[in-house]
Amino acid sequence: MAEQIPLDTLAKVYRRIRSEIDALTQEYDNKVETLKAQQEDLKDAIKTQMQALGTTSVNTPNGTLVLSVKTRYSTNDWDSFKKFVATHDALDLYEKRIHQSNMKTFLEDNPGVVPPGLNSNSEYEVSVRKPSK
Repeated sequence: MAEQIPLDTLAKVYRRIRSEIDALTQEYDNKVETLKAQQEDLKDAIKTQMQALGTTSVNTPNGTLVLSVKTRYSTNDWDSFKKFVATHDALDLYEKRIHQSNMKTFLEDNPGVVPPGLNSNSEYEVSVRKPSK
């Protein structure tokens, strides 16, 4: 059935639906952002009161409040960090994922060289753009 509808009409309807999705997504994102900001204000108030009480856990009828320390690690010197990892044989300090565009470039630059265990999945993707004027 879709094959009988003119491509121009399909593109027009597709773009209209995408615009509606974009509008709804923006509305949703705005509401979520407002709620998250309110949550952050509440978390700050909870943290302040719990620090004043000198406690890390409080049971209330509406839930248990826990104050904990979360540490995140990063580096501003990747070259030195990579040398450190190599020196200490500490590859587990990296996350397990492949940089997509770097892998694509590597495979293009090194035809016939494929890392062991590498999986790839290619599929057709349709994109619809505004008409050029």
